[in-house]
Amino acid sequence: MIDLPHGGGARFNEHDLVDFVLSFKPLRKYIIIGASHVALAKYRKKNTLDYWLRGQTQYRDTTQAVETVIKELVATGLFVDEEQLLCPESHKKCRGLRLSEMVLARTDKPGRL
Repeated sequence: MIDLPHGGGARFNEHDLVDFVLSFKPLRKYIIIGASHVALAKYRKKNTLDYWLRGQTQYRDTTQAVETVIKELVATGLFVDEEQLLCPESHKKCRGLRLSEMVLARTDKPGRL
């Protein structure tokens, strides 16, 4: 479980994020961070880490994809921080979290990661 420092005590399970990334169609094996300082109602990039994290807390108008959360996600070994991933919404190169080789190797096996 990872704490959201601006989430009012909210936490999330990193494996739920892995499942979310693996649900993308077409599969892309990564999620763009997309940290933004706009209210959720004005947030346009719905497949980003920040948007997903905001759904895990009552503070939905507060940026949740902050550096401490990103570092904790990388420390789990489930994700790798990368700078040049193609954003499927803006079509620009952006920072994101790619699923690690460990996760990708396990996706062929039944059961939860």
